[in-house]
Amino acid sequence: MSIQQEIEQLLSAQLKPVLLDVVNESHQHNVPANSETHFKVIVVSEHFVGVRKVARHQKIYSILAEQLKGPVHALAIHSYTNDEWQHEGLKVPLSPNCMGGSKGEDV
Repeated sequence: MSIQQEIEQLLSAQLKPVLLDVVNESHQHNVPANSETHFKVIVVSEHFVGVRKVARHQKIYSILAEQLKGPVHALAIHSYTNDEWQHEGLKVPLSPNCMGGSKGEDV
């Protein structure tokens, strides 16, 4: 099973999302081809009703603790209740360009 599939499975089981999108953004970073190190997750769940953003992120970090110890280097989290998701117009902010590694340096 891929890391992406693990993330999808774990978040689905714990948060019962109405929408879950796990995007492997590793190709946008200075990593080997086919890496699974950088992810963006969009989670819309009623489990987040009345829960502050920081606590939502802590919950997701807890669920993905094993993945974050090893293969996953970076995790962008966009967590919403269904009402918030509708209010946002069903849009997720774009991820910034990677400036890490040698990409941000003059060589």
